[in-house]
Amino acid sequence: MSATDALIENARRYAASFDKGGLARAPARRVAVVACMDARLNPYALLGLREGDAHVIRNAGGVVTDHEIRSLAISQRALGTEEIVLVHHTDCGVLGFSDDEFKSRLEAEVGVRPSWHGHGFTDLDEDVRDAITRIKASPFLASKASVRGFVYDVEDGSLREIT
Repeated sequence: MSATDALIENARRYAASFDKGGLARAPARRVAVVACMDARLNPYALLGLREGDAHVIRNAGGVVTDHEIRSLAISQRALGTEEIVLVHHTDCGVLGFSDDEFKSRLEAEVGVRPSWHGHGFTDLDEDVRDAITRIKASPFLASKASVRGFVYDVEDGSLREIT
């Protein structure tokens, strides 16, 4: 059985006892979380979230690009979120990541250079601060009073706020 087949079987079991069909479209806690996609980071468990509590937006590095601004704008303006939580983590795969090297490697492998950026960074805390700055500078986001950034430690499970 492939990994995908096992996941599909899990989905069947989940649907058999599903009882959350009445949840509201808008997140109950009125919060959006932007986090890294790293498999060691479980934002639901870490932050004590359940289905229906928050919008969770994930990508490589937890970076805030135009794509995340788009999702946050929809989250706020169409679905009423008011707070934003950013979660980066230690030992991140894009920490020290070279966009140019990665693009060159992809180009050598597939014959086409990607037009997108990998958004690697060299300083974890500074990237969190940069993400907060990008959010606060965006004209598309209505609620900027509560934008907080954190670093999750993959070794001990702790969460450290970046000020």
